[in-house]
Amino acid sequence: MIEEVLIPKLGVVTDIRIDTPDVKTFRVVAPDGKKVFEHIPGQCAMLSIPGVGEAMFSITSSPTNTEFMEFSIKKCGCLTDWLHHMEVGQQVTIRGPYGNGFPVDTVFKGKNLLFIAGGIGLAPLRSVINYVRHYRDSYGTIDIVYGSRSMDDLVDYKEIINEWCVEEGVNVHLTIDREQEGWDGHVGFVPNYVKELGFDTNKTVIICGPPIMIKFTLAGLSELGFDKTQVFTTMELKMKCGVGKCGRCNIGSKYVCKDGPVFRCDELDELPNEY
Repeated sequence: MIEEVLIPKLGVVTDIRIDTPDVKTFRVVAPDGKKVFEHIPGQCAMLSIPGVGEAMFSITSSPTNTEFMEFSIKKCGCLTDWLHHMEVGQQVTIRGPYGNGFPVDTVFKGKNLLFIAGGIGLAPLRSVINYVRHYRDSYGTIDIVYGSRSMDDLVDYKEIINEWCVEEGVNVHLTIDREQEGWDGHVGFVPNYVKELGFDTNKTVIICGPPIMIKFTLAGLSELGFDKTQVFTTMELKMKCGVGKCGRCNIGSKYVCKDGPVFRCDELDELPNEY
């Protein structure tokens, strides 16, 4: 019910991990130590500091995690600045979950999956990646292409190296924009790297990142023979109230918060060119 997701619940920050110079991951539980609420991969929640403001953030932990929720938050404004100054033990209010998630139990099931992310765009996909890793037998091969400006800007780097890279059937392809001392991996932009890797078209693609990255990556996928019906993305950055009441996420006939934020890319072609 709408009333339930509009009522803020108290959350306690139990852990803060520094991912990059401007991204921190916050672990949140209810005051009783349990999860605040359940969600599906791709859904979002509204975090608030009373007197400061509130904003919508992707839930970056997988629903298969039964103990807590996590949010990877980039410092880019007043509220996020306050959040980045928080300490373990402090409280926030949290409400949700909002939006429709990725079709992990229907469309994705049994498919080979290709995840493509740029920068903080990995955060919304982490929930999906860890979900399909948990139910590994239900999916085919998993390929992850992830790039950022520099090695220091790669979010969840330790988890990627220590867990994703060593798992059978999971292929991780990392890249950074420019040469950097201490980096011996691929150098180049994500769209070009995707074309270099030359993936077979027997995959379902999940993509998230800066709009310009998505635009050129879609063009590259098209060159490889992918159809837009095979590609899913999330537009959670356009979500505002989360329940379709304010109208600020309206694009054409769609409300991002109610009809998304997850969309198949051919569905986006039917909307005005605002993303």
